[in-house]
Amino acid sequence: MGEHHLRVTPAGTPRATILIVPPLFEEANRTRRTLVLAMRALAVRGFAAEMPDLPGQNESLVALESVDLDMWRNALAEVAATIDGPVLVASVRGGALIDHRVKAAGWWRLAPAGGASLLRTLLRARVSADREAGVTSSLESLTDTAKREPLLLAGNRLSPAMIAQLGSAEAQPVEPLRNVALGADGIAGTPLWLRAEPGEDAAMAEAIADDIAAWGAACGVN
Repeated sequence: MGEHHLRVTPAGTPRATILIVPPLFEEANRTRRTLVLAMRALAVRGFAAEMPDLPGQNESLVALESVDLDMWRNALAEVAATIDGPVLVASVRGGALIDHRVKAAGWWRLAPAGGASLLRTLLRARVSADREAGVTSSLESLTDTAKREPLLLAGNRLSPAMIAQLGSAEAQPVEPLRNVALGADGIAGTPLWLRAEPGEDAAMAEAIADDIAAWGAACGVN
């Protein structure tokens, strides 16, 4: 696959590679800086970390409107297959919807989100933007349009197949799996994906790295 991969490596031989699967769509932009900090923190702990662009993302030459979730699942599995040594998957939010085809020593998911919830958020943002522009739309009218043609949602032009798959997508069971919440009972930090602009949380990045490292040890990666 010709997409760009961001990779951070430790000084010596990696204990394993952490395959980072960020949130989907606009949430990815809001969390990227913190995830890169987490990748660097993982390198300090002896792990390599890789965050690939998938088709239609960032610098990809593939048009996003020609992509669907199933293509992303296959692309992510193909990336993992090229990595030497043990692989641990670390997914955030909607990233958990596309990580289950990877062959891995373990999965770690932070605040996994269902596809229907993500889609509703995107549609509501479009309705609000239309209202500000003096255009009348609704969740129902946009959903109907999306059955016939690509729809622009939060700057992302999504195909009917992508929207249909997203509406019914749920994180699939994998083993071994650690689900982590955000907050007092999980990773201390802020829900960066809810911010209006990209931000970063260095303490949250360190907490993510610590938790993934501990989970890696529990999965037999030493």
